[in-house]
Amino acid sequence: MNILAFDTSTDYCSAALWRDGACVERAVAAGQSHSSLLMQMVDEVLSESALTLHDLDGLAYGEGPGSFTGLRIACAVAQGLAFSTDLPVAGIGTLQAMAAASEASRVICCLDARMQEVYHAAYELQDGQWREISAPRVCAPAAVPLPEGAGWTGCGSGFAVYGDVLKQQLGPGLAALRPAVYPHARDIARFAAPVFAAGRGLPAEQAAPVYVRDKVALKTAER
Repeated sequence: MNILAFDTSTDYCSAALWRDGACVERAVAAGQSHSSLLMQMVDEVLSESALTLHDLDGLAYGEGPGSFTGLRIACAVAQGLAFSTDLPVAGIGTLQAMAAASEASRVICCLDARMQEVYHAAYELQDGQWREISAPRVCAPAAVPLPEGAGWTGCGSGFAVYGDVLKQQLGPGLAALRPAVYPHARDIARFAAPVFAAGRGLPAEQAAPVYVRDKVALKTAER
C-alpha cells in the first residue's frame, strides 16, 4: 500500500511517502512558509520513491488541532490532490501523531495554542495500539488534567512555552519532558494505513480540519 501524508499543523512542515511500512520523508522548520514548501516536499518524496500520484492508495493529512492556517493548508492540499486523482483521504489527529513521535509509551501532549492556552490530549501505548486517555481539548495550562498513574512523558511546544506551569500542574506523575517533539507526516501515514486498508477513506469533499476551538484571537478587552 502506498500512502502520501503531510502535516502543516505546527511551525514544522513534513511530508512522507509510506510504502508497506517503509517511509521516505522530508521535514523542515517552515515558520510561515508551509504553503510554498509543501508541494515541493510532496514532489520530492514521490520522485525518490519512483511513484506518481496515480500509484497511491490514499492521501493522509494532519487534521488538527494546531495552527488554523496550517490545518487549512493541509486539508486544501489533500482535497486538491484527491479531486484530481479520485483518491480517498484520511484526516489523522495531530496530537496522536505527536504521541507516536515521542517514542514514549505514556504521553501527555500539549501544543501551544496561543491566547494563554494549550491543545492537550493524553495517550497510552497498550499491546502495540495507542489508547486515548484524554481526548483532544483546548484549555489553560493550569487546567491540564493529570492522567492516572506515573511515568508520563510531556511532549510538544506547550511544554516549551508553559513548562513551569505544566510541571507544577502535573506534578510527580510527569517523568520526562520532550518539548521539541512535533507531529510528523510519517506517523500520520502509519495511522492512516489501517484506515485505508479497511476501506474507510473519505471522498475529497468530506475532508475537514479539526480546530477544537473556534476562536483565533483575543478581543481588545481580553488582552
